[in-house]
Amino acid sequence: MNKKCVGSLKEEDLKGKRVFLRVDLNVPLNDKNYNDIPDDTKLRAVVPTIEYLMQRGSRVILASHRGSPIGITPKYSLKPLAPKLSKLLGVEVKTANDCIGHQVAYMVREIPEGGVLLLENLRFHTEERFLDDEFANKMASLADLYVNHDFGSAHRSSPSIQGVPDRLKPKPTVAGFLMKRELRYLTEVVKNPLMPFAAIVGGSKLSTKFGVIENLLENYKVNLLLLGGGLIFTFYKAQGYSVGSSLVEDVMLDPAKSLIEKAKENGISLILPGDVVIADKFSAGANSKVVPVSKIPHNWMGLDIGPDAIASFSAALDTSKTIIWYGPMGVFEYDKFAAGTESIAKKLAELGGNGVTTIITGGESVAAVEKVGLADKMSHVSMGGFASKELLEGIPLSGVLALDDDDA
Repeated sequence: MNKKCVGSLKEEDLKGKRVFLRVDLNVPLNDKNYNDIPDDTKLRAVVPTIEYLMQRGSRVILASHRGSPIGITPKYSLKPLAPKLSKLLGVEVKTANDCIGHQVAYMVREIPEGGVLLLENLRFHTEERFLDDEFANKMASLADLYVNHDFGSAHRSSPSIQGVPDRLKPKPTVAGFLMKRELRYLTEVVKNPLMPFAAIVGGSKLSTKFGVIENLLENYKVNLLLLGGGLIFTFYKAQGYSVGSSLVEDVMLDPAKSLIEKAKENGISLILPGDVVIADKFSAGANSKVVPVSKIPHNWMGLDIGPDAIASFSAALDTSKTIIWYGPMGVFEYDKFAAGTESIAKKLAELGGNGVTTIITGGESVAAVEKVGLADKMSHVSMGGFASKELLEGIPLSGVLALDDDDA
């Protein structure tokens, strides 16, 4: 996973070169005003990589998908993003009507050194959804070298992620700054953490987190594993507890037992909450109360970890030097059941201020730290989504494998 970064390329490598830069511009737009961008985080994240290329005289070709359109769908066009990108970069970002073809090739030839061209949504072509050779060849013909900034799509075997770099080799195929940062934290730091190393895993279903938990227990140096969210009730039922109407995956009862045993075998402290916040229905306005996990009434459901669990989790984390958090502790979208998730976010921000490495991954965990305004207090907040999940499960990512190894 030690891949070359765009920062290793010098001006003589980049000046005048056509650089195919795969970026993540998959951002929501206001349904009533396509020029309104409610959240420009992803746009701002790509600026350092684009500026590095511009400042060294590259002719930058931006390529991204947005949404899941069926054919050419105006509401999924990338063109509304150009004005914001232009403002962020201080140059006019020109736009193309397509991502391949004679007109696009002409526009690429006309990009000045230090200029930027934004291709139209790659997914307007169905060929971008699978590894189509002809489509990859056409995009690769536009460029002299390849940079991938889009870690969030690195798990895909698509033309723009795997096909283009494969066809441009032995010309440079390197990681953008964000890709490199993601790989550093989710591979190098997690594989060689400052000890003790703690992992916090939550979310609704054990089935979606099983691979991550298993890999943490088997192949990482984790000392402490804290579990929260809806998945804990599968663990409770596996141990004989009555969990009321809480979410349980009966098919995962035996796998839950196997994870408990694996933690014991490997000397890892696996901690489940001792108390939970329960509700009489799944609703923001539900009646709620705190009970020990052994006293969940019939027809009540657990929707958050309890105050004793928050206290014990916080105390357990105090000695950690590296912490990775994947998945919320409860239904944090409802204020009544957000205390567990928000408390963990605040604890990690506090520890981060004391020099602890804190890594946040998974869409809901990222949303949680952003909701409480603490994202900038963490060492790393991943934009990887499903790519992060596969990486933590130990699955090689096509988009990462396609990049040049860093032999330095």
